[in-house]
Amino acid sequence: MKRPSYATDKVLKTFIKNALEEDIQDGDHSTLSTIPKDLKQSAKLLVKQDCILAGVELAEIIFKTFDKDLKVEIFIKDGQAAKIGDIAFIVTGSARSILSTERLVLNCMQRMSGIATLTHDWDSRLVGTKTKLLDTRKTTPNFRVCEKWAVAIGGGTNHRYGLYDMIMLKDNHIDYNGSITNAVKMAKDYIKTNKKKLKIEVETRSLEEVKEAIKAKVDRIMLDNMNVAMMKQAVEMINGSCESEASGGITRDMLKEIASTGVTYISAGALTHSAENIDLSLKAVK
Repeated sequence: MKRPSYATDKVLKTFIKNALEEDIQDGDHSTLSTIPKDLKQSAKLLVKQDCILAGVELAEIIFKTFDKDLKVEIFIKDGQAAKIGDIAFIVTGSARSILSTERLVLNCMQRMSGIATLTHDWDSRLVGTKTKLLDTRKTTPNFRVCEKWAVAIGGGTNHRYGLYDMIMLKDNHIDYNGSITNAVKMAKDYIKTNKKKLKIEVETRSLEEVKEAIKAKVDRIMLDNMNVAMMKQAVEMINGSCESEASGGITRDMLKEIASTGVTYISAGALTHSAENIDLSLKAVK
């Protein structure tokens, strides 16, 4: 699949540089002390758990960022199903380079594959509906690019990337400001004054707040922690005047019932904060 727009070369280069620096600092002494400088070897990425594989493209970027002479032969691509015993790729070149990048590659791929697998499972529950599955900003600091990329690989849709690419007026914004009406007016004035192209989403906790958000003419209304019956009423009230998003305490078992309300999106922090890592291993090719 095509790499998401936020996963730019610059962003990935910074992430990889910082991650390698954190791990290696003044040297990978285990490797430097035992592996000859000119030794060439190969290693295979072994899949030890059924999954939707993610992080393959990132792994190749990590290898080549550290050592441009490393060669990667890919057998399973991002987003493809992998089974126990499958070999996703083989990396060949400096044994020192392979060993020094092994853990960073595995940390990224195990986490990303876990998120992609969970997202794929959840998204499959929405097949046949018009509702799309969204992630949230409940991500690991400095690892967001990988986690959101993994959601996309798993078939989910990315919500806003950060605080800069959408105005989302949540409960605290509204409570600090006094009302949805006041907060939205200020947000619209801000957009106009600063010549920004930003959509406005408002979090609502009751049908009264939904009415107020509709009147304020926003781009999306979040239905926060509402039961299915209230959500259905809210979607009927919105009546296509803007997008709607179900959020708060979403579980896998609820997805179909929530989608039946006609809501545009379902967002779930669980996709990124509750996914289990997939068991992968980088093994020497003997």
